[in-house]
Amino acid sequence: MFKLSLKSIVATWLTGLLALLPLALTMVVLAWIVSLLNNLIGPSTAIGRLFAALGTPFASNPFLAYLLGTLVLLVSLYPLGLAVKLGLRRPLGWLIDVTLRRTPLIGNFYNLADRFVGLLDKKNTDITSMRPVWCFFGGGDGVAVLALQPTSEPVELEGRPHLAILVPTAPIPVGGGLLYVPADWVKPANMGVDALTSIYVSMGLTPPPTLPSQSLADAREPEAPTAPEKLPKGSEQPPEPQP
Repeated sequence: MFKLSLKSIVATWLTGLLALLPLALTMVVLAWIVSLLNNLIGPSTAIGRLFAALGTPFASNPFLAYLLGTLVLLVSLYPLGLAVKLGLRRPLGWLIDVTLRRTPLIGNFYNLADRFVGLLDKKNTDITSMRPVWCFFGGGDGVAVLALQPTSEPVELEGRPHLAILVPTAPIPVGGGLLYVPADWVKPANMGVDALTSIYVSMGLTPPPTLPSQSLADAREPEAPTAPEKLPKGSEQPPEPQP
């Protein structure tokens, strides 16, 4: 009787823990994001001091000046976005191409940041070319990894075509690893980039769509060589008589 009641208490406690765990994980992720932003643009950083300088004409308190400067910057983004929509995108892109992109080292960092920011812009054709794929390590008998394929052009490595895939990290899929795997290991996934992102953010709690069995069979078994076709018996020509 005591063991039964103890088991019931433990089960009830675990139920409460599982109910609280999603909220706790959400708070941990939010705290990490806030801490990261504070380290990047907080009042004690160089960017934070710039925000405070923008707000100094409106307030004498340093913290209030920082908040007002941040607000001024956020409000100024609207006319910038309006100008880009009205046709400033092309000259602005040309200006960046002739300055930042051509600068050694800085251009590489800017291109990388531009690609990641482009994930938020669905109209960016360079990013939308990245499609979710399944990578079957070992050709189908190994681990299956959900990844992004940035380009469909293969790379020849030791005489064998390889494809580049990006494997994101969970629960914040903004980083990961770049792998070059054999082309026959990669199969298209039946989902979009948004669905892949939600799967990684949920740390696997959101299940991916089921891959068709035919695709799984193609991933596991290599194509068998086709046998040469045989002519029907009626079409066989008799041997020519010898003189």
